[in-house]
Amino acid sequence: MRALQVLDTTGPADIAVQEVPDPTPAEHEVLVEVHTVGVSFPDLLLSKGQYQLKPTPPFTVGVDFAGTVVSGPGFAPGQRVAGVGGYGGAAELVTGTTENLFALPDEITFDEAVALPMNYLTALFALDERGGLQPGETVLVHGAAGGVGTATLQVAKGLGARTIAVVSTDEKADFARRAGADEVIRVEGFKDTARELTGGKGVDVVLDVVGGSLFLDSLRSLAPQGRVLVVGFAAGEGIPEVKVNRLLLNNTDVRGVGWGEYAFSHPGYMARQWEQIVPMITAGIVKPPVGKVYPLEQFGQALIDMDNRATLGKSVVRLRG
Repeated sequence: MRALQVLDTTGPADIAVQEVPDPTPAEHEVLVEVHTVGVSFPDLLLSKGQYQLKPTPPFTVGVDFAGTVVSGPGFAPGQRVAGVGGYGGAAELVTGTTENLFALPDEITFDEAVALPMNYLTALFALDERGGLQPGETVLVHGAAGGVGTATLQVAKGLGARTIAVVSTDEKADFARRAGADEVIRVEGFKDTARELTGGKGVDVVLDVVGGSLFLDSLRSLAPQGRVLVVGFAAGEGIPEVKVNRLLLNNTDVRGVGWGEYAFSHPGYMARQWEQIVPMITAGIVKPPVGKVYPLEQFGQALIDMDNRATLGKSVVRLRG
């Protein structure tokens, strides 16, 4: 079968289509015929040898995947599923278990499905588990036109919150609005604009996938008892530092969001999250916005585009039509 493999950890340019043996599922495993693969930030880090998981090359990339069940316990043959793993999903056949595979509602296409496991379950973990988001609170979302950003806008809406999307261009502003943002503002001066939109109070939660120079103003944009949720550092400007007296004076928090580490070490947790997401899907609140769709051979280019912050929504690679 064909698989997308990292041949050397020198970046996306060294990802290539290779012929590898078909997987042989164990008795407890489910064999899945893959239709689409999501393009995720961990794939980029894996290609550079910078991820916490460090498999030895050659290895297959692909964190999120979607397809149909061939065989295995817990699912019917032909059933549509989405799955997630540390890596290895970008192949024509993959194995999973009932822990990391999820039955897809009819409302979701394969292209949309690959946004759900990592992006939407990360957003739910951030807002619900780590952020303690309450109905009626306001969430400010950095990188709001990206995969995690658009997921956060929709999940926050599903949890009853108001959303403010922070973007850098007109194109990203339009994309965030279509994803469901209540308000869309520019990154320049976002702190002051967010305070104006909240009547001077500030926002209750900031979801930050960007970091860098924006971080201090994210703290300053918080209402009393507000929370900054740190998901990533896409700005590439290094990891920001916090003077903790700022937290003390305003009773604010900075909270780390490491969904993968938590979810994979707590059996059954992802299934419970999926149960929360499905009603949002059927209600039309969660509808993953698909960005660019690439052929299998251009997975490396998709990662380069992501690294250059030139993507909108979830980028998708198709293995089958």
